[in-house]
Amino acid sequence: MSQERALRDIGPDKSLLLVDDDEPFLRRLERAMEKRGFEVEAALSVAAGKAIATARPPAYAVVDLRLEDGNGLDVVETLRAKRPDCRVVVLTGYGAIATAVAAVKIGATDYLSKPADANDITAALLSDGEDLPPPPENPMSADRVRWEHIQRVYELCDRNVSETARRLNMHRRTLQRILAKRSPR
Repeated sequence: MSQERALRDIGPDKSLLLVDDDEPFLRRLERAMEKRGFEVEAALSVAAGKAIATARPPAYAVVDLRLEDGNGLDVVETLRAKRPDCRVVVLTGYGAIATAVAAVKIGATDYLSKPADANDITAALLSDGEDLPPPPENPMSADRVRWEHIQRVYELCDRNVSETARRLNMHRRTLQRILAKRSPR
């Protein structure tokens, strides 16, 4: 996306809230988004993000899902309450289908896994929702899709291993072994 087009697409209200507890990443993203024409305010915690969202609700927001002092979805809820038209992109290093669904249900416009660069974030913020995203360069493997499904059911069962195993029609110990392993690529 060209810089002129980005400036044209942002609109008259260029306010952007960035919430992330990874300070080096936050500062890099802050500079990159300012170069693209946004008026950026940054927060390193849920509390600071909610305070800014309450005092000066922005037109755009990029919120990390897992922060040291809580869940970024709390900031998204505050933004939705104060400014329903705010376009919110949720970022996370722990990409899972269940968290993506929760983010979108709460009102996030889009959900991106880290590492996401400023171009991806700008495209997600300015997307009108009608153009389909390009197909993924490297789609999830069948093992990864299976693992994501298990994780989603596990979260829906409030992290109860026995109930999850029953719903998946799988032995409890087999499920425990799967949950103990790292996610497949």
